Amino acid sequence: MTEQFKLGDLVWAKMKGFSPWPGRVSNPIKDMKKPNNPKKGSVHCIYFFGTNNYGWIDEINMNHYQDHKETCLKLCRTAAFKEACKAIEKFIADGEVFEDELDSDSLFDKLKEESNTSIEKKTPKIKPKKETPKVKRESIGSERRPAKKQRTDSNASSNNRLGSLSPALNHSTPLRKSGSLLDRPANVTRPATPPLDVETLSQTLKDKNICASSLKFGFLGLGIMGSGIVKNLLNSGHKVVVWNRTQTKCADFVKAGAEQGLTPSDVVGMSDITFSCVADPQTAKEMVFGNCGVLTEISPDKGYVEMTGIDAETSEDIAEAITAKGARYLEAQVQGSKVQAEEGTLVILAAGDRQLFDNCHSCFGAMGKNTFYLGEVGNASKMNLVLQLLAGVTLAGLAESMALADRVGLQQKDVLEILELTSLSCPAILDKGRAIIEGGFPTSQPLRHMQKDLRLSLIMSDQLEQPNPLAAAANEIYKHAKRLGYGQHDVSAVYIGARF
Repeated sequence: MTEQFKLGDLVWAKMKGFSPWPGRVSNPIKDMKKPNNPKKGSVHCIYFFGTNNYGWIDEINMNHYQDHKETCLKLCRTAAFKEACKAIEKFIADGEVFEDELDSDSLFDKLKEESNTSIEKKTPKIKPKKETPKVKRESIGSERRPAKKQRTDSNASSNNRLGSLSPALNHSTPLRKSGSLLDRPANVTRPATPPLDVETLSQTLKDKNICASSLKFGFLGLGIMGSGIVKNLLNSGHKVVVWNRTQTKCADFVKAGAEQGLTPSDVVGMSDITFSCVADPQTAKEMVFGNCGVLTEISPDKGYVEMTGIDAETSEDIAEAITAKGARYLEAQVQGSKVQAEEGTLVILAAGDRQLFDNCHSCFGAMGKNTFYLGEVGNASKMNLVLQLLAGVTLAGLAESMALADRVGLQQKDVLEILELTSLSCPAILDKGRAIIEGGFPTSQPLRHMQKDLRLSLIMSDQLEQPNPLAAAANEIYKHAKRLGYGQHDVSAVYIGARF
């Protein structure tokens, strides 16, 4: 069969799953092996404008550039595609013409020199993945990245054979660092959490007019949620004893009037009722069963309130151990994040000892705007996981929508502005949407905590043989974002898992 294209022809080349991309028929770079069995007709090495990548493309997936320019320009509107189109138009405007006997690569070397970008005249040497140097793409004429090693499996005969990265994966975004294998973003440094002004009384707390209990309350854990809760307990007149694994975090609270315990058992011994708000089920168990833990000092005249986001089984295990000592146990799960904890507007879900619940009435009033008593131990944990499942899936959906908007060339701020006018508008979606646009992901609710709650909800549903396919898919997106280094960032960083 006679080939329709020759070396140097400007073309539209289509890879599987992507719109036609402007390119030119080129000499393959070193170690870029030609496929042995193309499906139909001839196969050509294509240089992709804008991204400086190469790939093997079957002739049936190619069209001459000028003949199909008007049609193909309408098929994609991403920023990367527009840059590629500008690059090929500039190349044409410079008046370069390929001849059959001319080495086309020399013309591109010339073009890149005119763009003030240094490049080796020789083809770059392919290096192993772990040694691939990362280069920053400054302009259209930046250095070429080494080609990706050709696949050798059964997919090698696919219509779209990559000699390097797909052109569409080079779509620019402020969060991305160019040059990595999949063009994923470099880990964004998590913005420092502003110091908490412990002594300032919020207007919300003033309006509540809390009458503080005469009991003394212990509090284990001064993280994002615990710090805000203890602040409101102190400012509402409660007597509080604090402990944190990092002792320096206790200093501001001690200055504001709290006492400090050296160990969890010390706090229990000094308090009538002890609250615990730590990271996860394992840490919650360590507080109770560990060395110098709660069980060391718990006694029949004391109460223990578990506020950590845990599963029902863990809560029941802790309850059994506490009640075996003659003490009272209550689980008090919270719905909300850093802002709500500091403002005292959390929603509290409680279950367990009713008398202990009543004893904590003034504390719950300082912490939140609504409190629900749900009966026996385990019910509050189950309710919390049900609500967290909904929140996690919703935010993953928001992240996917914003990622898609970016892919198709829409402004994410326009998406959020329009969304705010629809029936889907709510504070959580709008707040996380703004965080995605800003891209720093300052922590209000850690992503790893949301992923933990999704995992626990899936375990609970699995035990009941209740299918949760959406939650399972969302959990994978959060896990991916964690693997990319965003576990400590805000939950809105799930966008990274969806986008990359």
